[in-house]
Order: sequence, then C-alpha cells, then structure tokens
Amino acid sequence: MIKPGLALLACLALPAAAAPAPVENPLAAAIARDYQAKLAPLYDYLHANPELSYMEVQTAARMASELRAAGFEVTEGVGKTGLVAILRNGKGPTVMVRADMDALPVEEKSDAPNASKVKVKDMNGNIVPVMHACGHDVHMTSLVGTAHQMAARKSDWKGTLMLVGQPAEERTGGALDMMADGIFKRFGKPDYALAMHVIADVEAGKIEVSEAPFSGADLLEIVVHGIGTHGASPHMGKDPVVIASQIVLALQTVVTRDIAPREAALITVGSFHAGTKGNVIGDSARLELTVRSESDDARAKLLAGIKRVAENTARAAGMPEDKLPEIRHTDRPVPPTLNDKALMQRLRGVWSSKLGEGIFDKGYQRGGMVGEDYAHFIYGQGIPSVYFVIGGTPGGQVAAARAGKGTIAYNHSPLFRVDAEKSIQTGVLATTTALLDLMKR
Repeated sequence: MIKPGLALLACLALPAAAAPAPVENPLAAAIARDYQAKLAPLYDYLHANPELSYMEVQTAARMASELRAAGFEVTEGVGKTGLVAILRNGKGPTVMVRADMDALPVEEKSDAPNASKVKVKDMNGNIVPVMHACGHDVHMTSLVGTAHQMAARKSDWKGTLMLVGQPAEERTGGALDMMADGIFKRFGKPDYALAMHVIADVEAGKIEVSEAPFSGADLLEIVVHGIGTHGASPHMGKDPVVIASQIVLALQTVVTRDIAPREAALITVGSFHAGTKGNVIGDSARLELTVRSESDDARAKLLAGIKRVAENTARAAGMPEDKLPEIRHTDRPVPPTLNDKALMQRLRGVWSSKLGEGIFDKGYQRGGMVGEDYAHFIYGQGIPSVYFVIGGTPGGQVAAARAGKGTIAYNHSPLFRVDAEKSIQTGVLATTTALLDLMKR
C-alpha cells in the first residue's frame, strides 16, 4: 500500500500533461505571409504618398495595378477617379467590397517611419499638407489582401466578386459619383455588400459590428439678416448677432424636445461669422451647422425644426418676412449607414465560429455620430449590407484610455497612427471569412 503522502509526491513527480497547441488558422497564416511579402510594402507606399479627394490619380493607378496582378478585370475612371475590379468564378452571388482611397489635408505629426511629407495644391489652389489620417490606406491594403486570398481560393467559392476603390469619401461625394456613373448598371447590382473602417478606439486585432455604424449627415448654412446701424444706437436697427445667438441656443431644444430621448440626433453649430467692428451693428450673420441623424423621421424633424427656429426667432425680433433667415445645404447630404440585421447576425455567427469570440472588441461603444458616404451605395437599393469596424490601436493603449489613464489620437488627428500589421491582417481575415461564407459552394 502506498501511503497518501508518497502518493502525492508520486503525482507531483509525474510530467505535467502538455497543453494542447492552438490550432493554426490556415487562412490567418496565409494572410500573415502575404503581409510580410506584399501588403506591408504596399501600405508603406500608400501611407507615404496620400492624395486628396478627386486627386487620387496615382493611388488609383497603384490599386489598379495590384488588383490586375491578382487576376481581376479592372476598370478605372468610374466616378472620376474610382475603380471597379471584377473576378468571375462561375454562377453564384455578386458581392461588393468597398474601400475608400482619399486622404485629408492634415500635416502628419506622428513618428511613423513612413510618415507623409506630402504637400500639394488643393482644388481651391491652396498649398496644403496631406495625410492618411483616417486609415483609408489600411482599407485599400486590406482590399488588395482580400483579393489575393480570394483569388487563391477559387475552388472554395462561386459567384462574382466586385472590389470597389471609391474616391472622395472625405468630401462625401465619391459614392454618389460612382452611382451616377452607373456602377451597378455597368458591373451588376450586388446581392450583398461589405465595407469596413479602422477605428482608433478599437483594439488592433479585433472587430466590432452594430446596427448603425455611421450616422446620416447634413451640412447647412444659415444666413441671418439684420438691419445695420451704429453700435451705440441699436434701437435704430436689428442686430443679426443677437438674432443668430438666440438661434444657436434655441436649436438645441430641437434635439431635446422634438426628438425622442433614446433616438440619436445632433445639431452642432461649428461656425459663427458676423460683424466687422465693435461699434458697428452689421446687416447679416452666418452660421454653419452639421446635423446628424439615423432615421428618415429624425432627419425630417431636425431639418423642419431648424427652419422653424430660425425663421420664428427672426420674426420675434421684428424682422420682416422678406428678410427671414436663408437656409441651404453646403454639401450633399449623407444618409445613415444601417446594417441589414439578418446579414449582420449571420456574419457575427460566422466570425464567432471561424475566428472565435475573442475576435470581437466587446468593450467598444460607439459614442459619436460620424458619417460615411458608403451609404449612397446601399440606401434604398435593397442590397443587404454589413459595415464593420476593425481596431487600429494596441490593446494596452485602448485599455488605458478606457480606464481614464491615457489618451488615443483619434481618426483625423495629425498624430493618428495605426498598428498596421494587426489592423490589415484582421481586415483581410474578417472580410475573406465573410466572403467565403456568402459565396460558398
């Protein structure tokens, strides 16, 4: 008989059973190899050579070259500087994947080795710095990586893959231009559509998806008329600064009193211009607004409320009917980007089963109401679509920021810098995994 103490020692002396080695995802391994060989140099080129909206000439040419080399039929000049790449693989669904290509007039101040030094003359003739401060270089590189993986796996899927390089997302015009150029009539209307965006406050290597990833946006100008007079005799005129100031404050009640408390809505007055001198009451003031919403009903209420507040505030100040405020759009409106619920749930299930629940950044909560003109491809088109986000910042920095112990340089910041290797590989992995399910044999 073995005594209990000796039995315990005998057990301790036995070699511990080796933990099972993690099962390698062959797709992830292939993407990692492709990143080192081809995608990393492509990303470095794109990041160091950014181009502004509607000026993406060299960017589009490089993308066209990369996609042709992957075996796609590429058509350039769609919607000005856009491109469409097609890979046909038998009878099956047509699936569109879109990446935006333009950069921003921002001077890069990161310490990245591939930091942009580019300065160009913009469409208004001004010399401006240019930077991929929103991650569109990540999107393009991921699109090319997806092209590589899908071309290498033609035996695993069927249908037509449509890859879109969209210009001028930052000016919210590129998607409309491609639609006006007949993208779906020329290349086929997709049965499904996908897009993604790298986000600074999501952990690199992870993704997240929600029903409303981006908001609708209207950019407005309100010209407030007054009656000019001496600053010492305000009773002889009508002060447009006072009228405009009252409008600015009253507009917030449109959000808090016209819109249901749990519905997303926002009115921001970002610019207020009036007057020339302290002792002069001028005859006009100008306000510039951004208006955000996520439903047609909320948008209609916001726009009607802005008109009501502006006009009736001027009436209350005694302005005649022919001098009421003028309201106009200063850019083309963007509808909200809304994900198809059934498709979103399907892909969440696919990502969870193929990539594990750890692929999701469950601590991410969308707080702002940023807009995206991708919605013009799908809004009212009856195309099931999913737009997901991928992480751009190392996990430690994200955790510290969420704990209030650090900050993150967000998209559009001159300090914006992504973990390119993790972000791009995750973008390719998530997109390819989704496509192989949507187009499976």
